[in-house]
Amino acid sequence: MSTPPPARSTASWATALQAQWWRPKVSLAMRLLQPLAALYAALAACHRWWQRRQAAPTLGRPVIVVGNLVVGGAGKTPTVIALIDWLRQQGWQPGVVSRGYGRTDDQALVEVHADSPAAQVGDEPLLIRRRTGAPMVVGRDRVAAAGMLWARHPEVDILVSDDGLQHHRLPRDVEVVVFDGRGAGNGLTLPAGPLRQGLPHTLPPQMLVLYNAVQPSTPLPGTVAQRRLTGALPLADWWRGHAAQAQPLSALQGRPLLAAAGMGEPERFFGMLEQAGLTIDRLPLPDHASFTPLPWPAGTGDVLVTEKDAVKLRPDQVGKARVWVVALDFALPPEFTEALRQRLPPRAAVPFKTTR
Repeated sequence: MSTPPPARSTASWATALQAQWWRPKVSLAMRLLQPLAALYAALAACHRWWQRRQAAPTLGRPVIVVGNLVVGGAGKTPTVIALIDWLRQQGWQPGVVSRGYGRTDDQALVEVHADSPAAQVGDEPLLIRRRTGAPMVVGRDRVAAAGMLWARHPEVDILVSDDGLQHHRLPRDVEVVVFDGRGAGNGLTLPAGPLRQGLPHTLPPQMLVLYNAVQPSTPLPGTVAQRRLTGALPLADWWRGHAAQAQPLSALQGRPLLAAAGMGEPERFFGMLEQAGLTIDRLPLPDHASFTPLPWPAGTGDVLVTEKDAVKLRPDQVGKARVWVVALDFALPPEFTEALRQRLPPRAAVPFKTTR
């Protein structure tokens, strides 16, 4: 009697489904899902209408929301980090709120500190906090998170929301929509495509589109961010904050390297490493992968990871592997920052002012 083949895992089905989403043309299988996509879009529109009715007219400070119209990562975190740097250069004192996707209890309001466990606050919020030092609170209810942030850090005079584009209870002055090179995929909403909501025919006045790609990947007008890998730092030095000791990637050329990435599009990271002249073995992992247990075999030598993954790896927990953290430099184009400046009120016009 023959043994029946093993059942296909849920993860395999999800991977196959997402492969269909990111094709530029709609496949037959996805066309069969279009009635469900139409139902999803209608329910999402009702949800947006209901949340907007409940939204406060203003929070008393300007709010910038950074998010995706597609599921998965597209470059929100480096965009938030770059925004915080730019806002400080303009004299603002930014704070950040986020849901903290993947944490153990996303209902709780938690302030993020540089040594917070990633499981408690989320990997992306922890990275933002470590890279920028900006005050930050995570919580499913971003309005409540903003309230806690201002109660604990009254010097904050502008709010950046990491994700939250679909959290319409949060009023906003500017929406920054980020796309990577995959664009909008087949252009359909869930579950027939990757879109959380349909692409707008024209951009609302408060919306800016930023492409985390070499060129625009949707019909929406926007600007292209400049990105580059800045170097590699041993994991222990990265946790100690010794960024100045990072080595150029060229120092790792000619040796066997394993590149591991738990992100929405790991191939983007792998491609940039190869463009830097490195020879790598790829280890793509699910977005927000926990790294417990370690995903690489015992005896692995040099491992390259992103900063987003480094926040989940402690130096005493990686065995004998030599783990290198590769940082990404993300520069906002001048056209984008000028458009952002025009949409923000002058700092002198913000009524709330305080010093600590």
